[in-house]
Amino acid sequence: MSSSEAGHPVDAWAASGAMALTGAADGPPLVGPGDPAGVVTRALATLGSATLGRTGRAPRLPDARLLGERAAIAGLRRQAPMSCGGAFRAVPARGGHVGLSLARLSDLELLPALLESDRLSSRIDALVGEGERAPDWVWQTVAEWAAGATVDEVVTRAELLGLPVAGVSEHPTPPSADADWHDGIRIRAHGTERERASAPLVVDLTSLWAGPLCAHLLGLSGCRVVKVESVRRPDGARRGPARFFDLLHGGHQAVALDFASAEGRGQLAELVRRADVVLEGSRPRALQQLGIDARQVVAEGTTWLSITARGRESDTVGFGDDVAVAAGLFVRDADGTPSPCGDALADPLAGVVAAAAVAEALAGHTARMIEVSMWHVARAALLGAPTPSPHAVVRRTDGWWVEHDAGVARVVDPWARPPGEPAAPSGADNATVLR
Repeated sequence: MSSSEAGHPVDAWAASGAMALTGAADGPPLVGPGDPAGVVTRALATLGSATLGRTGRAPRLPDARLLGERAAIAGLRRQAPMSCGGAFRAVPARGGHVGLSLARLSDLELLPALLESDRLSSRIDALVGEGERAPDWVWQTVAEWAAGATVDEVVTRAELLGLPVAGVSEHPTPPSADADWHDGIRIRAHGTERERASAPLVVDLTSLWAGPLCAHLLGLSGCRVVKVESVRRPDGARRGPARFFDLLHGGHQAVALDFASAEGRGQLAELVRRADVVLEGSRPRALQQLGIDARQVVAEGTTWLSITARGRESDTVGFGDDVAVAAGLFVRDADGTPSPCGDALADPLAGVVAAAAVAEALAGHTARMIEVSMWHVARAALLGAPTPSPHAVVRRTDGWWVEHDAGVARVVDPWARPPGEPAAPSGADNATVLR
């Protein structure tokens, strides 16, 4: 399906809820580059078509408004230069800007090493103890340090430490397609043929947003989904808004395993052996430590899908906002500071594209090893329309509207579907699933 068939990129962006989340709180919502809402629409169409061919029934799927569902549930609003979730911000460096996501306590703990300053340690320790996100003084300190370094120096150092980082150069290289990746997807291997159950078993080892969204969409497509968590480290999204977790996990079975024990690793291996599809977002060596060889799993007939920041061969750590900004999906304020488009945009983009890829694999009988790179998905969305069409955003009595060369569209506020049922507690279905 072409961009025109999915709707004009500006109209699609305005209708998705993501435009309302882009820009400063005291300014108008902004049109960003690319066609992310069109990417979602086309991927959902692929998912629906593949499911119809496999089951004979058209699934009831959401639309591009899923880009704004987390924000609608959590009450997030646009607040550039910060991300609307509050964890990402870009600061000036020599030759451009660098952005960091400081969403985890472990990210705050790494700041003294990034800035090579022991004097920060005690103040960071106090923050960690209180469980707070980075306050203004942290960002000010980061900005003062980054101003004396080049973009590449900051990005290289942050990546070595495992910090989620985005570099925005004053002279970026033109967007280009990567021959190995097609719309953010790479098929690395094909396995044996195997008959699928009428409700294929999906073992979901992912967390947070992109992977669980993929699992959710596959559940809507008639798959049986089993969410697997560590008893020591459950999905961090359980600490977020319960309604959003319920939306993505309602109707799925929940298993919790002790991966540190031989019994737990054996139970995981058995689940993977039974699965039609495995979803994960880990580095290959982490799975190998659990006794799981993805290529062998595919060879035996199970489709394997991996969602990572930049591919399974990369150690890059990334979240939705920093990955999207690094790929070019950002807007600038009057001072030239980049800020993210929408809410953690690379996450839902990757989740929907991943679900469509799995659905196409399930439509046949041959297992596949599928890689989904969040950065490559976001980059492909940018290539859909690298420069926004000429437009004007105007305030009317009934809200914001965007006028462009092909028409006019209302800027829709973020909206979320009601969850179907509460998500199961971690480990609630151990007895049923593991027997």
